[in-house]
Amino acid sequence: MANTTKSASGYDLFLLMGQVSHFTQMVRRRELTQHHIAPQQLYFLRIIQELGAKATLAEVAKHADRKINAICRQSIIMEKDGLIRRVKDTPKSRLLRMELTEKGHEMLKISKESKSINSLYSVLSDEELQQTYSCLNKIFIKLKEGIDS
Repeated sequence: MANTTKSASGYDLFLLMGQVSHFTQMVRRRELTQHHIAPQQLYFLRIIQELGAKATLAEVAKHADRKINAICRQSIIMEKDGLIRRVKDTPKSRLLRMELTEKGHEMLKISKESKSINSLYSVLSDEELQQTYSCLNKIFIKLKEGIDS
């Protein structure tokens, strides 16, 4: 539990963020299970949507910080589940692009209308939500700089 009687250190914040992340993922997983989709699949769907026509195995792997063979296996599963299509640009091309199916778009829509996530963050005012987002984004940028260097 959070200790509000003393000023928080960076380490205290690190531990709290880990706890918040863990419990948020548990709540999210429970909600997504009702729709028969895993949080990891939803993450890949969002990346594929963002990349659009540039959603190749290599680009998705880069954005997801995963190895290409892991993305390849996941794409096969997601194609069997009807969430994406794997398409060759030309019949002889070895380059596979991924695009969302109608079912994939529907899963993203369901995700954005998440009752559990909206309920969790409803304890924050709009201003607090924006401040929290801004602070966490700064931390994320710093983390990415450390990983990329």
